[in-house]
Amino acid sequence: MYLVYAQFIDSSSRGIWSLTERGFKEDLSKLSAVELFKTIHSSLKSDKAPDGSGKRPVDSEIEGKAVEVNEAELLPVLKALSPDGFERLCQRLLREHGFQHVKVTGKSADGGIDGEGVLELNALLSFKVIFQCKRYQGSVSSAQVRDFRGAMVGRADKGIFITTGNFTMEAKKEAVRDGADPIELIDGEKLVRIFEKLQLGVRPRTVYEVDLDFFKEFR
Repeated sequence: MYLVYAQFIDSSSRGIWSLTERGFKEDLSKLSAVELFKTIHSSLKSDKAPDGSGKRPVDSEIEGKAVEVNEAELLPVLKALSPDGFERLCQRLLREHGFQHVKVTGKSADGGIDGEGVLELNALLSFKVIFQCKRYQGSVSSAQVRDFRGAMVGRADKGIFITTGNFTMEAKKEAVRDGADPIELIDGEKLVRIFEKLQLGVRPRTVYEVDLDFFKEFR
């Protein structure tokens, strides 16, 4: 928890732990537990975060109810990520949803497969999943969905195609074509809703609206 306060690691409400940018840069093996303890407790008595910024990480937890995320704000951020960064972000999303052994393969000549993981439904049943993630401005075609399915044949039980763009109508039909393994499609709009639901990379805030009924007796 002290590493979270110090912004060396990030912890989601689902118990997923990951190094922050600060955590990557610092040599955590050289940290003094006593000094870290003193620093955190000192910062809790002020309005400063341990890194000197004006806000502690826990402040976002008490800011109020979450509202819908503006796609126009989040999607440009996702599209500006590096290809490697977007792949690692998709890996994180799968981990947040309970997938295990999720890894990024990044084999550009491997039929578009960017990573794989395992989803355990119960103690007796699990299945392997492969995923492809594309930072697109436009639309993913049916041919790309078909190529992805071809790459997963004999290698996985399920495929997930994630994009910041959208899918053509033909691509959506191809994903659920009779006689072929179905592929889950996650477009930019659905991707934003996922971030909102997980409260991952977005901060909740309180929004007030005027209660006109309250003022009626004062008219």
